[in-house]
Amino acid sequence: MSEETGKLSLEENFTRLEELIERLEKDDIPLEEAFRAYNEGMTVLKKCNDQIDRVEKQVLKLNGEGQLEEFESGYQGV
Repeated sequence: MSEETGKLSLEENFTRLEELIERLEKDDIPLEEAFRAYNEGMTVLKKCNDQIDRVEKQVLKLNGEGQLEEFESGYQGV
């Protein structure tokens, strides 16, 4: 994983994941490069999950009485 990945936005991390997937889908990728791309992809994916978790915790919803309360999703993550 590059040092920059930790500082990227969620959208930028998704873009990086797409790039890594495209690289891994190539037939002529050397095994070592595929392994590095896979490891980086898993690291970026974890970063995305962490970023989504942080955002979810900040989201508030309006309940039936017009009061704000924390949003609770049923999503359990990867």
